[in-house]
Amino acid sequence: MKIFFLSIILITSIFASDATIEVIKKVDSLPSLAVEDASISYDDTFKVKFFKTIVADLNVLSLFNVDRHRRTTNFNKNEVVVENKDMNYVLRYKLFEDDNGALNVQTKLISNDKDVLLKNYKIKSKNVYMFISHAIAYDINEFMGAPSVEWMKRKVIFSRIVKPRKSEIIIADYTLSYQHVIIKGGFNIFPKWANKNQTKFYYTSLNRKKPTLRYVDIRTGVIKSLLSSDGMLVCSDVSDDSSKLLLTMAPKGQPDIYLYNVKSRRYKRITKFSGIDVNAQFMNDNTIVFVSNRLGYPNIFSKNIGTNDVEQMVYYGKSNAACSARGEYVVYKARETSSAFSSNTFNLHLISTKTDFIRRLTATGINEFPRFSRDGDAILFIKNYQAQSSLGIIRLNHNKNYLFPLKYGRIQSMDW
Repeated sequence: MKIFFLSIILITSIFASDATIEVIKKVDSLPSLAVEDASISYDDTFKVKFFKTIVADLNVLSLFNVDRHRRTTNFNKNEVVVENKDMNYVLRYKLFEDDNGALNVQTKLISNDKDVLLKNYKIKSKNVYMFISHAIAYDINEFMGAPSVEWMKRKVIFSRIVKPRKSEIIIADYTLSYQHVIIKGGFNIFPKWANKNQTKFYYTSLNRKKPTLRYVDIRTGVIKSLLSSDGMLVCSDVSDDSSKLLLTMAPKGQPDIYLYNVKSRRYKRITKFSGIDVNAQFMNDNTIVFVSNRLGYPNIFSKNIGTNDVEQMVYYGKSNAACSARGEYVVYKARETSSAFSSNTFNLHLISTKTDFIRRLTATGINEFPRFSRDGDAILFIKNYQAQSSLGIIRLNHNKNYLFPLKYGRIQSMDW
């Protein structure tokens, strides 16, 4: 039994238009930005680490041509360093440690020799410095009037395969700079955030006779087993209000989609096909998209809950799997090659429910398990290429993508 997933890259459109239409943006048209380090605490290793993180975040904003040279200065100096005098913007920051050991960061955004944005940040430990970096980038994005990048401050949860039948569930930032192992021991997979605040999550445990769906409250440390099923049991999506789950279960051998009510802890079967129905995602409260082999090969379908009507969503390709939906858009994974003697290529494609356009979004490797940000502006996905597992992020409104490699192990699945 195969469960297929999806991912995406490098293609979309201007804000508020059809994201399946490619728009090429010239890098030279973006304003230039340099970063100046005015830190007075911490060693050079940490200073360089912070500098690289803020440069990466500013690049992901996709609003600037970011200069990668680290130059140092005094925070209160009136002029920017001479090498940056022709830059449209200069971000200057000062790292310092207070008497309680907290990391403090003062920042100023300079344009035409004027301070146009001043902000101060503080966090208890320097070990989570990356979240200050993400917050700085977020605030600059807000200042520039660009569409929200709230997703930049959200945490990623993923399952990492470390050995055969051994995995860890990890909470991280989107760049994988921060990683905290929250579940270890045994084989635990398919983590899924249970609420918008990211204080709770679900995952599938394969450590008992039957696959078991478990629930974790991060704040209290409480772990509960919710239900078990023969064959398979995966929570593939959670409704926006956290009240309903979409599950894939196979109590009688064939996997189908089930709707689970969190409050009553009851579920009902919503697909009844003799083959394979898996990986359902909410499009809205009453409509789901899912993967099925009802055409004799994996493809993407939609269904209104409570009816028997099923609609084919994709007419391109013969092996389409793993989907994610947000608003009118669906992204899915398709096998592009069919080789028995070498690795196959799995690319991501984007479609709209309102047009006939379809766009291939990736080009190399195995790209899978895409997840839209809540605002639909970005997509997080897993890329496996040349024995390297990475998280990728695609800026749909900016025609750009970025990869953040995992140091060891392989990412099995993730949620954003």
